[in-house]
Amino acid sequence: MPNAIPEDSVGIVEPQIAHFDTPLELTCGRTLDSYQLIYETYGTLNADRSNAVLICHALSGTHHAAGYHSADDRKPGWWDAYIGPGKCIDTNRFYVVCLNNLGGCSGSTGPTSIDPATGKTYGPDFPVMTVTDWVNSQIRLGDYLGIHTWAAIVGGSLGGMQALQWSINYPDRMRNTVVIAAAPRLSAQNIAFNEVARQAIMSDPEFHDGRYADHGTIPRHGLRLARMVGHITYLSEHSMGDKFGRDLRTDKINFGYDVEFQVESYLRYQGDTFSESFDANTYLLMTKALDYFDPAARYDGDLSKALGQAKSNFLLVSFSTDWRFAPSRSEEIVDALTEAGRHVSYACIESPHGHDAFLIPNERYEAVFSAFMDRAANEAEQQKACEKGETACT
Repeated sequence: MPNAIPEDSVGIVEPQIAHFDTPLELTCGRTLDSYQLIYETYGTLNADRSNAVLICHALSGTHHAAGYHSADDRKPGWWDAYIGPGKCIDTNRFYVVCLNNLGGCSGSTGPTSIDPATGKTYGPDFPVMTVTDWVNSQIRLGDYLGIHTWAAIVGGSLGGMQALQWSINYPDRMRNTVVIAAAPRLSAQNIAFNEVARQAIMSDPEFHDGRYADHGTIPRHGLRLARMVGHITYLSEHSMGDKFGRDLRTDKINFGYDVEFQVESYLRYQGDTFSESFDANTYLLMTKALDYFDPAARYDGDLSKALGQAKSNFLLVSFSTDWRFAPSRSEEIVDALTEAGRHVSYACIESPHGHDAFLIPNERYEAVFSAFMDRAANEAEQQKACEKGETACT
């Protein structure tokens, strides 16, 4: 029997595909001669195209941020709690766009796509991506949709890094920036976690130097381990302890190496599910993009100088138990924005959920986020009235 779709949902949505034949020059020195981006939209674009919001996804995210693909879907998009009528990103007021990044495995051109030069999947031959490359492709998607200036660009984790890069590279094409649970660059510890995950994948006998598709295999074991390592870093000690403690699957210890604790069972389930749905080469590519991100590098390592290019208003949000991207990392960005004389609001939200907190409903988080987005919506409406001559322009 079909599920009842909640009233505050954007409802049933259909992904769309944009094709591009203008070559895209990449940071690595290579060029993509043609490519496609898959995206979804929610809400209605107003006549002057001033109410558009771009959502940038995190490492394993997709274009499916809200709503359902059919009435039979059990789960909505990954950020459905925050996108929809009356929600923080209110689709009664905003036209929301979310895409799957280049190099992804959910419909945009990536390692699983056919390389026109060989007629085979790109596999490991797909170019290494950077956050700047993604931003440059997103600019083209905006042009394709007829959107010159975004009311806001919003992202959590790796998505927040994209929003930050947008504010530096294209300051005249956005009015507001929301950076949630992110960092101005990865710490050595974070790079180390990513390298362990990559080594787990690349050491899998079924990896075949990234050409597993040619062998009809998938490096499931490596992907499982990579996801297990990653998932541990997304949770907090409190949330894992509260959810699992030291609970056993049975009522006794068996003195062996099979699954005995509930947390072991949970991690294996997460790993198994992920290994069946995510591409290994894409995982390598996404983690490398994380490692390479450092927008201050082009400005002699001076983050305030880099952010001095920005013109938008900023909201930074961190979470108290996020040790992957701790509040101190968001505060580095806040301090740099303040030094650069930019308008910035900041909130550190108390949450037991670790890095994953940016995906989970939280009353204070929602209040802070909604207040900022309401101001962005009012700004867009004022801009519209200004252009119509109904009010004075500021």
